Amino acid sequence: MKDSLANADLGAMGRKTMLHPVSSVADLARTGPTLYTRAKGTILEDAAGQEHIDMGAGLWCVNVGYGRPELVEAGAEALRNLSYQHHFGNSAAKDTVRLSERLVQLFAENAGAGHLNRVFYGTSGSDANDTAYKLVRYYNNLRGKPAKKKIISRIGSYHGLTAAATSLTGIDAYHKMFDLPLPDVLHTSCPHFYRYAENGESEAQFSARMVRDLENLIEREGPETIGAFIAEPVMGTGGVFLPPPGYFAKVQALLDKHDILLIADEVITGFGRLGHWFGTGAFDLKPDIVSLAKGLTSAYFPMSASMISDRVYDVLAAKSDETGAFMHGFTYSGHPVGSAIALANIDVIERENLVEQASEAGSYLLRALRQATADTPFVGDVRGMGLMIGIEYVADKATNTPFPEGTAPHKVVSKHAFDHGVLPRALPFLPVNSFSPPLNISREEMDEGVARFAHALEAAGPDLEKLQG
Repeated sequence: MKDSLANADLGAMGRKTMLHPVSSVADLARTGPTLYTRAKGTILEDAAGQEHIDMGAGLWCVNVGYGRPELVEAGAEALRNLSYQHHFGNSAAKDTVRLSERLVQLFAENAGAGHLNRVFYGTSGSDANDTAYKLVRYYNNLRGKPAKKKIISRIGSYHGLTAAATSLTGIDAYHKMFDLPLPDVLHTSCPHFYRYAENGESEAQFSARMVRDLENLIEREGPETIGAFIAEPVMGTGGVFLPPPGYFAKVQALLDKHDILLIADEVITGFGRLGHWFGTGAFDLKPDIVSLAKGLTSAYFPMSASMISDRVYDVLAAKSDETGAFMHGFTYSGHPVGSAIALANIDVIERENLVEQASEAGSYLLRALRQATADTPFVGDVRGMGLMIGIEYVADKATNTPFPEGTAPHKVVSKHAFDHGVLPRALPFLPVNSFSPPLNISREEMDEGVARFAHALEAAGPDLEKLQG
């Protein structure tokens, strides 16, 4: 009774004192927050004592699972030894230097990216992409190309929520009311074949059309004004969109032709999520900047990293005496506690072969979800790579007719899923539930999670019928 009263008090307190990120202010006022109290492995427990299988790994980020003692102890030891050290003025913390070397080696050995030899640190994927945004400007100013500043992103992409990162994000819901995107950010077509292919168009034809759209945009704006193109190897928050065949190879050739940098946003796809160490290696990308976060520490500490290519760094180095200090950084850039936890996290991924396990588990989970939803009239597509899977809903499966605008079938399903003790995520662009559990999820947990989701989907059926219009 005492704990229940305490939780009720906390709920009321949260309702009165917090502005929640990416949440409905009205819903919070009506119902208060959903409180979670503990987590272990893949299981989250809420304040009512109900256990949930976390099929989202938080926000795609708890790659090694909750409650890992190795990461906790690494953080505690770091706090005891060096609780803080900034990196301004060429200061350094030992574990941050070690982590930088480790990341450079991982990209060289596991992603064929031996050209990424410098690391800059922040605290979130948003600020990593903000750093990339600023680096594009800095790099081209140093090269004497001040007009070459525009960055092209894609409709349906997600790159974070600072002013620059929100602008790079290609989802209108994040733009309206904030007067964004910024004027030097452009968006090209979303390469999601299932939703945006034309009648009779093959995947190869669709891929070619997407690249033509990008090329036309570059030509229309003028290649001399385009500084970079940013892309998630697999588009995550938009709806788990896999690139169509040949897409990235053609995009890379187009960027090379016009001296345009490639920014790979690997905030979600890095550290094993795709069944590869990095999407850079999975799709043979040659990025100039790579944004990392989430799986870097498995969310045990807020930390991001920007991998910077020799192409970019060499220009900074050559002009350093002339321009002075590199005037960009954050109080917590390269935090020694985050660095220690990241090193322990990478040790766990390597020791437990979690990259390989994500590939095998992802194939199993994808098959299981397809089988469980095969007879559901509202599930149009189930797709994925590694442990990054999306279920897209339609009002009519036979014709792929979408639900009426303004309805949210995936949110309806998510509410029923919560009641059944499983947590997929309802995404903000298209009606998609994502599944991205911790990489060490067991087969038994996947089976139980799929079974619970199937029951939730069945329970949601009458509500979905009402949304058909």
